[in-house]
Amino acid sequence: MKFFYADWLVTCDDDFTIVKDGAICFDEKIIDIGTYEELKVKYSDKNIEYLGKNSVVMPGFINTHVHLEFSANKTTLKYGNFVQWLFSVIKKREELIEKADKKLIDNELTKMIQNGTTTIGAISSYGFDMNSCIQSPINVVYFTEILGSKPDMIDTLFLDFKEKLKSAEKNSSKKFIPAIAIHSPYSTHPFLIREVLKMAREKDMVVSTHFQESAAENDWLNYSEGEFGAFFKDMLDQHTSLTKPSDFLYQFKDIKHLSFTHCVEANEQELQQIHDLGASIIHCPNSNRLLNNATLNLSYIKDIPLAMGTDGLSSNHTLNMFEELKNAVFIHTNFEPNQLSQKLLLAATNGGAIALGLQKGILKKEYDADIISFQLPDTVEDKDELATAIILHTTQTTHTFIGGVNELLK
Repeated sequence: MKFFYADWLVTCDDDFTIVKDGAICFDEKIIDIGTYEELKVKYSDKNIEYLGKNSVVMPGFINTHVHLEFSANKTTLKYGNFVQWLFSVIKKREELIEKADKKLIDNELTKMIQNGTTTIGAISSYGFDMNSCIQSPINVVYFTEILGSKPDMIDTLFLDFKEKLKSAEKNSSKKFIPAIAIHSPYSTHPFLIREVLKMAREKDMVVSTHFQESAAENDWLNYSEGEFGAFFKDMLDQHTSLTKPSDFLYQFKDIKHLSFTHCVEANEQELQQIHDLGASIIHCPNSNRLLNNATLNLSYIKDIPLAMGTDGLSSNHTLNMFEELKNAVFIHTNFEPNQLSQKLLLAATNGGAIALGLQKGILKKEYDADIISFQLPDTVEDKDELATAIILHTTQTTHTFIGGVNELLK
């Protein structure tokens, strides 16, 4: 068993409970939490290690949406317009995937652990990141992704998807959990969506999908026009959308752990459908900004569980969750900063666990001991301001425990 205490223990439970001079006891699971004085009496024969002045202990971050296969991008892809970015991805994807070898992806996973991420939702289009995800100490919910809308390619695409999913399932473990992703309503044929979701229900798998990420997507799905008109005509000789947003959402009934990423263009009816499905929304603010998409209106989704993701380096400059949260504080100007910071920290921990169906993200007895600690540069006097201080003044951790093991010592 390990015993630590810090100036602040942030549980990230639903009430955002903070314990001053908090202590924690854990092995692979969290055994006990409380004040230092309480645990000192309870475990009088144990040495409880102090983590230092202005120290904080909290759950590890859960990055629910990341594309590792495009980790080689720095200045290759075009930002500023979603459709232009998408064209550049299609043009440059072979080049970027070739550059994103195992060494590069391993390095990004190591940096994520150093930055306090203990669990990821990895969206894999090709399966080239699988070995890195299997071998990393980080917890991975591994989403094998289906996409493709050309009718004459459906059988081939479905067969390829099933083979990739089978490979993921063969490597299933406590730390590597196979899951299913549907790319988006505009890029995936309804037949593939139906058949893949049938598999997800039969296997009780976590499911995720992009939804309403851009104005171009919204215009195409609803009116079969807009910027995507030329894209689909030139690329696929397709002139009308294969589905409407509400029809797409309807297909996800009876999926136990379900998330929709982005949703910045989702209207009131669509948000209500997401709510009724019991799904989460994954927020990727840096990606939304760089592709010049709308900002997710957090006021509109207050009754829907919120999770956080960095998206991939194809549409971000970092996979550091502290940086993602920092930018989110400045983007959402309609919220008071301290309340917003608490909401964001909850989304990056507790909310991520809900989206991925995991017993993590909260400092609570019997929960997985995925725990991070760090020291703030100065004293925080008011605990209501602690979340803001954490987001603004932290980029790396001093300890990152995954399953009770400090991965920074390896």
